Amino acid sequence: MKKVTAIYPGTFDPPTNGHLDLIARGSKIFDELIVAILRNPEKSPLFGLAERQHMLEEMTEGFRNVTIDTFDGLTVEYASKVKASAVLRGIRAISDYEYELQMALMNRKLQPDLETVFMMPAEQYSYLSSRLVREVAQLGGSVSCLVPEMVERRLKEKLDPAIKLQNVKQSKTRKRS
Repeated sequence: MKKVTAIYPGTFDPPTNGHLDLIARGSKIFDELIVAILRNPEKSPLFGLAERQHMLEEMTEGFRNVTIDTFDGLTVEYASKVKASAVLRGIRAISDYEYELQMALMNRKLQPDLETVFMMPAEQYSYLSSRLVREVAQLGGSVSCLVPEMVERRLKEKLDPAIKLQNVKQSKTRKRS
């Protein structure tokens, strides 16, 4: 029987409970699932590539068939490189569907053997996006039910001026020692 490898590409800035839900469910469908963090030069992410990779590795350490990787360029080229036969994509709303359909059709045109599998999020995550999480966190709102605890902590460290100042002071103290 053929082993099916899928990629789940995205920017994951930051990773959310919705992403984790898709990863968990995708890991049950595919033999191997590669969460592929896109290095997108058109976006200015809140978290660096290494930070997002570390968060996703920590979030997925309990999944034996999930790996985290980074890529740039075309998704179809990355899929070929890792010998993936499927792309996993989440769809929350009609607006997602229109965009994702265009991407899936373009990917099919470029790489006819690469299938796109659309998955609906769990109901409690149907409105959730990284952009909304960033906005709520930047405005001081609670994101505790939207992201894993470790991601919430990293958001606070990144956005809270008092914590940022404390981290800078600790870093300077460590450098002098």
